[in-house]
Amino acid sequence: MNAHPSPWASAQRGVALISSLLLLIIITILALSMFRSFGTQEKIAGNLREKDRALHAAASAQQYGEWWLTQGNNAAIGAVTCAGTLNANLGQGQICKQTLPKALGLAAGSPVTQAPLPWTLGVTYVPPTMGVPGVAGSNGDPPYFGPPAFYVTDLGQAGDGAGEAYQIDAYGYGSTAGTVAVVESTYEVAQGVVNRGGL
Repeated sequence: MNAHPSPWASAQRGVALISSLLLLIIITILALSMFRSFGTQEKIAGNLREKDRALHAAASAQQYGEWWLTQGNNAAIGAVTCAGTLNANLGQGQICKQTLPKALGLAAGSPVTQAPLPWTLGVTYVPPTMGVPGVAGSNGDPPYFGPPAFYVTDLGQAGDGAGEAYQIDAYGYGSTAGTVAVVESTYEVAQGVVNRGGL
């Protein structure tokens, strides 16, 4: 006896193939978007790491500038009209009379973040383990784009009248020129205080 397929069964032929192809396409699109988002997340994580590296480099230069002020007779030497860049790793430093934006020719009241980098004035400082072009680092990290630097401005007598106020501006790079951080602090050095190495 020959069995003939019902008209309903013949209408169903090929539906399983089409359904499985549609599911395969949907799963492929989901997988591709997932892999693409992983790449984006890796880029975001890398950018955040470079931002942190730049911030830490700038903070290290700023803290070194604050420490440098309290060493020996540095604060007592007084402020000068600064010109050029010095190297703290060679024992050099300076306290400037003019604020950084004014010294770099920016309009009065301009924030230090508008100053083009690298600054043509100030003091560069490369921490001992930092790798920059021309100086190998000891910690295995990728090298920084350039050495961090700081700029010390004498602001005059502090508000409490107990010492001299200084403004320390600093910048630091990540591994590229486009990743940079700028920090600023106000630091007071009290009159008659001598650092006896307890810092």
